[in-house]
Formats: sequence, C-alpha cells, structure tokens
Amino acid sequence: MFSVGVRSFVGPIVKRPVSLRLASTLVFLESSKDGKIVQSSLSALSAAEQLGNPIKALFAGSHSTKAAEQLKLGFSTSLVDQIIVANNEVYDNYLPEAVTPLCLELLKDNEFSHFVVASSAVGKNFLPRVGALLDYQPVCDITKIVDSTTFVRPIYAGNALATVQCTQEKKLISVRASSFPACGAGSFEAPIIEAPQVPISELGAKWESENLVKSARPDLGSADKVVSGGRGLKNKETFDKLITPLADSISAAIGATRAAVDSGFCENSLQIGQTGKVIAPDLYIGVGVSGAIQHLAGMKDSKVIVAINSDQEAPIFQVADFGLVGDLNEIVPELTKKLSK
Repeated sequence: MFSVGVRSFVGPIVKRPVSLRLASTLVFLESSKDGKIVQSSLSALSAAEQLGNPIKALFAGSHSTKAAEQLKLGFSTSLVDQIIVANNEVYDNYLPEAVTPLCLELLKDNEFSHFVVASSAVGKNFLPRVGALLDYQPVCDITKIVDSTTFVRPIYAGNALATVQCTQEKKLISVRASSFPACGAGSFEAPIIEAPQVPISELGAKWESENLVKSARPDLGSADKVVSGGRGLKNKETFDKLITPLADSISAAIGATRAAVDSGFCENSLQIGQTGKVIAPDLYIGVGVSGAIQHLAGMKDSKVIVAINSDQEAPIFQVADFGLVGDLNEIVPELTKKLSK
C-alpha cells in the first residue's frame, strides 16, 4: 500500500504538464574524512541532474570545504549553482541525530521541491527520519527517473519494478547508485556558502569508536570487477584459497553471498544482495554461488556474469553470460593461473 500522495502504476504513464513553480533540488553528498567524495554520492548527483532543476549540493562535516573544492575542480555538472557546507565535526560520522536537523532546516525553504540522497547506509539511516518529521513519504532506492514526479524502483527482491508517481510538494528520494553513472570529470563554478547553525538533537546518541578493515582492494560498491564466493566453497579456508588469488589476478573486489557471510567465510561488509550491497560491475564472477533470489537482487545488473558451480541446475546459470560446471578446486586454480599470465 502506498501512502497518500504516492501512486503506483502498472500501465502506461500519462505525463502531466510540468509546474511553472520555481523549484530546486537539494542533494546530500557524503565524503570521507580526507575530503574525498563517496562514489555513490556522485551517482546521486548525476541522478539529480535528470530532474532538470537547479541543484544545491550539501556537504556536512569538518572536511566539507575540502570536499566542496574537490567537487568544483574534479567533476562536471551544469546544474549545481551553489554548494552548502556545514563545517562542524559533529557531522563527521553522519549520525542521523545530527544530520536530520540540518536537512530539516534547509528543507524548510519552499524553494526545494526535491531532496536526493544516495541509497547508502548513511542515506538509509536519516532519510526516513526527515520524511517522518516533514510528514512526507520517501521514494526509496529508485533505479530510473521518468520525470520530476515519476520514478521507478524495484520491489519483491528486484523481481518486479514499480513505477511510482509522487504528488507531494517535496519529493524525498534515495538513489540506487549502481543504476546511475557517476558524474564525469571536469570542473565548474559555483559559490560555496556556510550552512545555517542548527541545534543538535538531545537524544543522547554519540559516536564511540570505529574499527575499519583497511584493504588495497577496490571498494566493493564501486569496483568494475568483482569475484564473489558462495556456500559451495564449504569453508573459510577454501574461500581464502580460491577467491583471494582469483580476485588478485584481475585486480577485482571480493564479495560473498549471505550464506557465505553467515557461515563465517568472510566479514559481513562483503555481502552482496537484497540485505547487502547492490552492485553493477562490468564483470562479476560467482564461485560456488547458487543464485538465490536475494543474492541475484544485488548483482543481476552486472554487465557480464560468469558462474562457476558444480551443480549444473544452479539458478545462477539462468542469468549468467558464461558458465563453467565442474569441481571448483580444479577450475578456479586453473583459471587463476591463466589469468595471471
């Protein structure tokens, strides 16, 4: 069921005349602590450009100004006319109790008709809070923009696509990064202004610490090549023995199915699927991956899918471009050896 102001269509869409009211889009962009813009946010910005409105980009955290300069000097966009920076360390870890009041303060401006975020852990954390406090229904995880009020999003674990028309005054949108290209290289001119000062929530939430796993591998969410392991690898030792060398041979990121993660083969940050990361690399190689519907929802948009499995009836072969049936312990080392050459 959709809330008031949001409609679902199964037939053809009849486009309505575009309102003449002046409108702008506010885009929340994430950046790392060294000021580098997160790849998923660049895809969200690219998606926002399809709305056709002037864009105001928002950075939050003590690294905001550095990220704003990187955006201006490193990427091309024709619609960003202002960059808003909230230079305050209270936003550094993107706690929703801190970020939500900032976004609410900016969205009070009637100028904004759209608010766009990446469908990342950060976006998923605070967008529902913004929607609840503004009393608007967010349209989440969109994969296509039909027009400024009509969006396509996956449902039923990606097995169906819903076309949704949002008639609310403000459209709150989260974007599936793998469905939109990132902004291209280039540069543009736009003023950088300070965000308004807002009181932080008194809920008592605070950031304690973090324990990050550092790796020289490409980030799973934005890698153009991914090697993924499934339950067919049997144990962690086999996972490490087969997946790691294969990924190294083609400079690929490593992923896994939920079954592999739950079995302790690798950490949960590598999980691909409906409850993990959604990816769309140029090349996906699934080793011992059966192809459960929840996993397919996270990788079926890959450009080329290669499946290696001993079970020729595995569902993964129904979506694979290339398939190898046989003993993983023989096929994968041989493939790794040849790719390494």
